Amino acid sequence: MPALSQKGQDMPQSPIRKLAPFAEAAEARGTQIYQLNIGQPDIKTPQGALDAVKNANIDILSYSHSAGFLSYREKLAAHYTKQGIELEPNEIIVSTGGSEALLFAMGSITDPGDEVIIPEPFYANYNGFATSSGVNVVPVFSAMEDDFALPPIADFEKLITSKTKAIIICNPGNPTGYLYSHEEIKQLAELVLKHDLFLIADEVYREFVYDGLAHHSILKERSIDNNAIMIDSVSKRFSMCGARIGCLASRNKEFMATAMKFAQARLSPPTLAQIASEAALDTPQSYFDQVIEEYVDRRDTLVAGLKDIPGVKVSVPKGAFYCIAELPIKDAEDFARWLLEDFEKDGKTVMVAPAAGFYSTPGSGLNQVRIAYVLKKEDLVEAIHLLKEALASYKEQHADNA
Repeated sequence: MPALSQKGQDMPQSPIRKLAPFAEAAEARGTQIYQLNIGQPDIKTPQGALDAVKNANIDILSYSHSAGFLSYREKLAAHYTKQGIELEPNEIIVSTGGSEALLFAMGSITDPGDEVIIPEPFYANYNGFATSSGVNVVPVFSAMEDDFALPPIADFEKLITSKTKAIIICNPGNPTGYLYSHEEIKQLAELVLKHDLFLIADEVYREFVYDGLAHHSILKERSIDNNAIMIDSVSKRFSMCGARIGCLASRNKEFMATAMKFAQARLSPPTLAQIASEAALDTPQSYFDQVIEEYVDRRDTLVAGLKDIPGVKVSVPKGAFYCIAELPIKDAEDFARWLLEDFEKDGKTVMVAPAAGFYSTPGSGLNQVRIAYVLKKEDLVEAIHLLKEALASYKEQHADNA
């Protein structure tokens, strides 16, 4: 039998999706699952985006420009300008989801064996994107006790080598919900200028910021115009995960010209999804006001419920719709699988994402889970109740893992 690639063997499984077979088996048994494992909002997609596809007058479903429709990029640029981010349409490449934008960025700035520094825990697929690009992730630890704030700059500097090409952040953070302050962004800007590095910011949750705080994009730091690369997506902003439309933005002309070669190699982003995404930009602010109010209520419900479970610790997110919870057990992955295989109450159970996959350091996050508060409040309350009972039952049955 022909041998598979080492890269393929090294590619990590998604901690978010690898338990899917156990969930499918549970559902086949008739079990209802409260899915807190994946960032799939139950918020309705803006009707205007759906109508734009439904009413599209298309005779030939053709390619678009490799950078995406010019009309969409012009509208995106105007959208960013309203947020204080000045961009030209030629400084934006539309991608097939934020995932492809990250792959384009890594492919454009790194060679095999190069390094990127990422505060951990981080979005699990960064590990996969790095493996695909032959890049080594160098983690810098952020502490739950600090709600996963930016680690000290000195901790970053200790890790910078001749192989370091970029620092990657997610702001607000997935899986932590942490929102980097303006001061923290300025510190990173000074660091990448000092060491001549790229700063890649995954800003797909930009609109989801709470408690009167404000998001500060790296593209507002004009001193790093040649260092800053922004990743964005419609998936969460407009509850359009299935559209698979994101974008890559930078004022660095050489970088954008290089990224365009990757965009040309995959031909173009999907046409119908671009039509929906362009229409979604007309969504009124009232939509986001209602969504943010809903997420704040869900966050508060979740955090209060988790704190009421004996032995559970939880960070308080300031943005996005995730939090990391530390459980009073040793192996959260075993617990997550047990929830789907062996636990149910009144025909119901809960699905969570083991947090170890959101770390790069072996042995980290083993007793943590990521929880996405993307379900309506009543479902969250029920899910928390089930989680509380499940933990008590699991600890009784698995004393060696408690």
